Amino acid sequence: MISKSTIDKVFETARVEEVIGDFVNLKKSGSNFKGLSPFSEERSPSFMVSPVKQIWKDFSSGKGGTVVSFLMEHEHFTYPEAIKYLAKKYNIEIDETEQTNEQKEEASERESMYLVSEFANTYFQNIMHKTDFGKSIGLSYFKERGFTDEIIKKFQLGYALDEWQAFTDEAIKKGYQLKYLEKTGLTIVKGEKQFDRFKGRVMFPIHSMSGRVLGFGGRILGTNKKAAKYLNSPESDIYHKSKVLYGIYYAKQSIAKEDNCYLVEGYTDVIQFYQKGITNVVSSSGTALTPEQIRLINRLTKNITVLFDGDAAGIRASLRGIDLILEQGMNVKVCTFPDGEDPDSFAKKHSYEELAEYLKTNAKDFIAYKASLLMEEVQNDPVKKAALIRDMVTSISKIPDRIQKEIYVQECARIMDISEDVLFSTLAQMGKKELQEANKTYKKEQKAFEVVKSSAPRKKVDIQYELERKIIEALLLYGNKTEQFEDLVLKENKQGDLELEPVVHEAKVFEKIYLDLQEDEMEFSNENFRELYYVLIDTLNQDPDFALESFVNKVEPHIANEITHILMNDERYNLHDWERKNIFPKSKTHSVGQLVSETILSLRCYLIDKKVTDFKHETIENPSSSKTILEDVMNYSNLKMLLSRKLNRVL
Repeated sequence: MISKSTIDKVFETARVEEVIGDFVNLKKSGSNFKGLSPFSEERSPSFMVSPVKQIWKDFSSGKGGTVVSFLMEHEHFTYPEAIKYLAKKYNIEIDETEQTNEQKEEASERESMYLVSEFANTYFQNIMHKTDFGKSIGLSYFKERGFTDEIIKKFQLGYALDEWQAFTDEAIKKGYQLKYLEKTGLTIVKGEKQFDRFKGRVMFPIHSMSGRVLGFGGRILGTNKKAAKYLNSPESDIYHKSKVLYGIYYAKQSIAKEDNCYLVEGYTDVIQFYQKGITNVVSSSGTALTPEQIRLINRLTKNITVLFDGDAAGIRASLRGIDLILEQGMNVKVCTFPDGEDPDSFAKKHSYEELAEYLKTNAKDFIAYKASLLMEEVQNDPVKKAALIRDMVTSISKIPDRIQKEIYVQECARIMDISEDVLFSTLAQMGKKELQEANKTYKKEQKAFEVVKSSAPRKKVDIQYELERKIIEALLLYGNKTEQFEDLVLKENKQGDLELEPVVHEAKVFEKIYLDLQEDEMEFSNENFRELYYVLIDTLNQDPDFALESFVNKVEPHIANEITHILMNDERYNLHDWERKNIFPKSKTHSVGQLVSETILSLRCYLIDKKVTDFKHETIENPSSSKTILEDVMNYSNLKMLLSRKLNRVL
């Protein structure tokens, strides 16, 4: 168990914008930050982070909360793991008690798989650095590749002994269960027998964006031609190849800072570049590039430079990935190395300055690159040239931004010496064809699920929910503020008539709300609001220095999410940059007293209307009690008239 003092220190130190900035490219938006949602596929930012309130809200998925809840949602951390991650990030010493065997057994399956992967990572490193076989085989291989001790340790490279059960036996001896060794793919089980998947290989751990070990890549060092040169961990609950990029943990901050990501093919390409000083580099780990991997980069930058070696066949196969990148609305450049060179070998032979200059000089826009690559094959063949132009226009058609699309058409027309009108016409035909295909698919789906159409009623606004929500919002934002409130009291004038006379008094917002609601003995209908209301009133009553940031950190996660939803709801309008369009939303702090009084009176009027409606139903069901009920209705109606007059005065 982590001590309360450690947890408090973590919350006091951690900055939500800094932590989330490691996973999402955040841009300043007024007093907040905004970025693309890490929980959904989107091209317009709907993810907001508030440094003042130390909370975040994702309007596309509805998720929100504190810095800890972000790590729990995004990285699937448990609460203690999120605290430990933040403690490590901010160099806070963790004070905790030793876990019992029972507590270890209670860990979830996913967590058990993470624990097994972490153990394996440490084990492979120890084998390489602390055993004779590891030093002479594994470590010497990496040294021959030109890697320094520092870079080997940074990327946590290791070695698996060339023995059938060395790792599995050690893991079981240390108390790790065989089923989790099998689920992570570290051990292969066949009947009664089990053996190590990665035996006799140098090991490359594959990390998540936050640094958790998800799986491994292993390179064989022997001369066995039947065995695969590179072997990856199989798909598991924690490792999905299509959603992971090798090196993203080490590169994320550099990618955001440089506003560009270099994409290579292999593990050693990444490590060699990093060692030379080009740190904004990741690899797809030998798999075809996927939309999920592209979106991972898209959170950090809009710019990708794809690096190819001199192998023409490999380049042509990789060109398909460029269209995927364009579809995500990203900017693509391509850079190739001389024949016989790949990013690893080229970086090894050159200094940082030479490598950086080469990348800068040789990185071409994808249109220019495609043209230069394929023009040699075309030569004077008009049919082949037409096919090449069509291929280039197909790539341009993937770009979602219309202005960017038009600029690329102009560039393509210049390079290929063809009329822009022809290219625009071809582009329009492609768009029309895609639209027709989409319509056909839609009609088929409609036909397949054809049912009697019924016009779905529009969802009604839950007035009571909205008013209760406003009361909670006022308590959260202004609960401890002292405000002037105008109460309207019925008094007899000189003519003997009753009229409303204003009486001004000062009170704290939470006191005003509590006393007014107590007067009506009102209970919140929403369970979360009811729970939050009593916690807030109790906290505000006891703590004169109430701080919203620390309060959010101390409540239950479901309540923290509700608070975030309330506090960040208005921030969604900042996503649209209204002020740039000369639209200035009115600040809520303009008149807190008026806002509170208006909300309470509106709620009281609404509840009276609800009560009167209930009386009507009761009269229909029990006509004998109509006289008594009628009196109650008259009393409530008079009260409603009085409250309405007060409300009109407030408004």
